[in-house]
Amino acid sequence: MLDVPVPDPPTLPTVDPNEYDDANIAADADFKRTELEAFLHEGAWAEAFETWAAETTVTEDQWQVVVELDLLTFFDFFWDDFADRVGYHAPGIPEDWKERQLHPELTSWGQVSSINAGLTELGQEVCDVLKDDYIDWESEYEAPDDLPDFG
Repeated sequence: MLDVPVPDPPTLPTVDPNEYDDANIAADADFKRTELEAFLHEGAWAEAFETWAAETTVTEDQWQVVVELDLLTFFDFFWDDFADRVGYHAPGIPEDWKERQLHPELTSWGQVSSINAGLTELGQEVCDVLKDDYIDWESEYEAPDDLPDFG
């Protein structure tokens, strides 16, 4: 359990999610970031953070590194209409953290892995809360008529 105050929700960027290595979204999609950011401020972020903090293995010392590196500002959440889900990009500590001497308290790959995994889990929790408790719109994607019937 991580016993820290709920941080402010991130301001969502205007980055095309396709620029992330881990996302592939329709280029002309409406990412609904304005709506998602409003939901984060209305309570989705706090709700997700509290649920995540109650279960995470991230320690208070590791959390302090996250805060000092301002990593939460690099979260991104966006609507993926094709998949009918909230997609996300979680920030993380880069592989060259040691060479860059990113933070004096980072001394092991175990710490880095724990922080990165924890931020990924936080991102997924935020997506789940947004989808389950806040989003009331339906996906606008319509499959083509000529798809094969595998039923």
